[in-house]
Amino acid sequence: MNEAPLSLVWFRRDLRISDNPALRAAAAAGPILPVYILDDLSPGAWSMGAASRAWLHRSLQSLDRSLNGGLRYFTGDAAEVIAALVAALSIRAVYWNRCYEPWCSRRDTQIKAALAAAGIEVESFNASLLWEPWQVRKPDGDPYRVFTPFYRKGCLSREAPREPLAPPDELPISGITTAGNRPLDGLELLPRENWHCELTERWQIGEPAAQLRLEEFCETTLANYRDGRDYPALEATSRLSPNLCFGEISPHQAWHRAEQAAMHEDGDGPGHFQRELAWREFSYHLLYHFPELPEKNFNRRFDAFDWRDNPEGLEAWKRGLTGFPIVDAGMRELWQTGYMHNRVRMIVASFLIKNLGIHWRAGEDWFWDCLVDADLANNSASWQWVAGSGADAAPYFRIFNPLLQSEKFDPAGEYLARYCPELAGLPPKLRHRPWDASAAELRRAGIELGADYPRPILDLKTTRERALRSFKALP
Repeated sequence: MNEAPLSLVWFRRDLRISDNPALRAAAAAGPILPVYILDDLSPGAWSMGAASRAWLHRSLQSLDRSLNGGLRYFTGDAAEVIAALVAALSIRAVYWNRCYEPWCSRRDTQIKAALAAAGIEVESFNASLLWEPWQVRKPDGDPYRVFTPFYRKGCLSREAPREPLAPPDELPISGITTAGNRPLDGLELLPRENWHCELTERWQIGEPAAQLRLEEFCETTLANYRDGRDYPALEATSRLSPNLCFGEISPHQAWHRAEQAAMHEDGDGPGHFQRELAWREFSYHLLYHFPELPEKNFNRRFDAFDWRDNPEGLEAWKRGLTGFPIVDAGMRELWQTGYMHNRVRMIVASFLIKNLGIHWRAGEDWFWDCLVDADLANNSASWQWVAGSGADAAPYFRIFNPLLQSEKFDPAGEYLARYCPELAGLPPKLRHRPWDASAAELRRAGIELGADYPRPILDLKTTRERALRSFKALP
């Protein structure tokens, strides 16, 4: 072969060119072959859900533009694809940024060993976490199980997160022909149904959009972040979670931009935002040290919990037809946008687990398929937190009352009217409790309960008491 030796850059959850250590190192070494491999085999049950795949399609389009059209797409087992590329081309080195899902860590270790045995240089980097999971441990070497000491004693006692890296000065992308390369449409990421069009059109997707979103957030919203973030009707959160999930922006960029904002802002909005970034770190810390987190109760006492088989209740929850407006609004937001406000995520999760009595795995699976920010670490840790079975979990007896939560955090019923428009004609106070409206008020609003909007499918007091009895019965 007479081709110049190449460096293969394997993109995964790092779909950006700035603050990308693997890309920067590879570009400094000479010609590069940028590759994305859709590997639906290695993840097993945790292959990407439909909403994530729709986002990924648009994100790869954006990355390809940044790479001057040089991104190559492949499908199949990543180990086999990389081995075939190394055998067919003059590849001297393979670069990637690390992922931390259990299946991914196992696969990457095997790939690295096989490449090294073949005499191929391999380098991996940290591009998606502020601190490596194996670096943050308690003084006795055990992993942390509670967030506050993890953050204050484990993270903040270490060196500050590194500064973000600039994009490579040059992108020496090879024009070499590669066998097996597919067009982006050949990955078949988009479902045949057209629901994804409305979903993705609600978002600006890709690295440039993520950078713009971070700037807008820091300039207009960050100062009020701590107080405003619990109110779903407000634009008071960063909404950067999908961008972080796909690596269109790095946590280092978000952390240091908040640091800059803190120099000019009164209040602790920037610090609270950094704390939320640290919660993301904690989820990855848990997943790394306890790889069964997505599938098994962290607190094994919950293996004996009396979960209910309630397919009708689960279906009503999924469709946003429970008769509790804040729950229904959240589930409809999820379906329509691929996203749900964080406060509402806790409310709908508590309702599923503690009022309906359904296993947290059912909610985890539905979110995995519907969220554009579906992240194995965050999704599993958060569901277990609400269930009471996880690390640093909310006590099981902390049962969110959807009525009180709705009235407190959406007092004018704006969020409810946005996603449950059939309730918009009611006075704001009655949007939370449409069953308390008089016949005249319902008539003026054009609502027939049980037809235009469902009656509540359960009694909150009775189901709360049942949940507490089941908890007390645990060994």
